[in-house]
Amino acid sequence: MGVRISPPVHKNKDMKKIVSFVKDSIEELKTNVDWPKYSVLQSSSLVVLIASLLFALIIGVIDYVFREGVGLLYNL
Repeated sequence: MGVRISPPVHKNKDMKKIVSFVKDSIEELKTNVDWPKYSVLQSSSLVVLIASLLFALIIGVIDYVFREGVGLLYNL
């Protein structure tokens, strides 16, 4: 029985791939991505806010109706 030696790890090669990937990603975000205008972001955010409030209100009403309904059933 001899000593087992693991194969060498190529850290430098893997690190170059990671650095290259990050650099390419940053470059793509700067040049190829079509970022929306601020006014579009504002209107989209307003739509999401209103939809969220409406959804919360609907869920709250449904919860209230079920709570009162179950309360009436238990008090019979």
